[in-house]
Amino acid sequence: MRLTIIGAGPAYSNEPGSSGAAYLLREAGDAVLLDFGQGSFPRLAAAIEPSALAAVLVSHLHPDHFIDLVPLRHYLRYEFDPPRRVKVIGPSALAERIDALHGQPGFSAAVLDCIALGTFGEAAFALGSLRAQARLVTHTDESYAFRIVAPSGGAGLVYSGDCGRADDLAPLIAAGDTLLSEISFGAGPVAEGALHLDGPAVASVAAERRAGRVLLTHLQMGFDPAAAVASVRDGFDGPVELVSPGDEFTI
Repeated sequence: MRLTIIGAGPAYSNEPGSSGAAYLLREAGDAVLLDFGQGSFPRLAAAIEPSALAAVLVSHLHPDHFIDLVPLRHYLRYEFDPPRRVKVIGPSALAERIDALHGQPGFSAAVLDCIALGTFGEAAFALGSLRAQARLVTHTDESYAFRIVAPSGGAGLVYSGDCGRADDLAPLIAAGDTLLSEISFGAGPVAEGALHLDGPAVASVAAERRAGRVLLTHLQMGFDPAAAVASVRDGFDGPVELVSPGDEFTI
C-alpha cells in the first residue's frame, strides 16, 4: 500500500498551506481516503481523480475531519453528466450532519452513498481490494480508529482518528503495523478534559503492541514539532516521523 498525506492539520493553524486531516491509501488500483478535513479537496484532486475513490472513511463528526465532503459532493454532482457517486463510511449521523449544513434533506444522498460504521461492528469489511476494520475510541460519542490491510495481509496501517485514550488503539495494532496517530498535545501533557493524545501516550501503545513505525499528525498550533517527535522516541525505539502534506510512505 502507498500512503499519501493529503492533509495533516488540526482544527486551526497559522501554518501556511495547512489543511485538515486527509490520508490517501492506494493499492492495486484502489484508493481509500481516511478523513477529509478542511482545505483538502484541492490536494486530493491533484493526486487522483476524486470520483475514483473506492470509499471515504470518516473517523468522527468534527468538521476538521469531514467538511471537505461538501466540495466533493459538488464536484461529483456538477462536473459529470450523469453525476458520479462515492461511498462514504462513517458515524451514523454523518449524512444528517452534511445535510444540515445546507438545510437541505437529501443534499448528501444526491451523490454520496453514506453507510454507518456501526453496520460492521468490529468485523472487517472490504474497500475494493483493501480490508478495513473500525473500532470505537474515546473522543466524541461516536469516534473510530481504523486498521487497513492489503489483500495479501501482513503489516497494515492503523489510523487513530482523534483519540483520548491510547489503550483504545491497542486491539487494532498488530506487530509491524504502521501507526498513524494524532499527537495534538505534542510532548504533553494533555490539557484536563481534552480527549486527545500526547507523545508519551502514543509511545506507550506503540511499544506495547510492537508497531513497526509511528507517523505523527494533527499537532496543534503552539506545540514544538521537534519536542513532539522526541517525546515519542523516548518511549518507542522504532522509526518516528511527523508527517506533512505531500509526504508518501510505503506500508
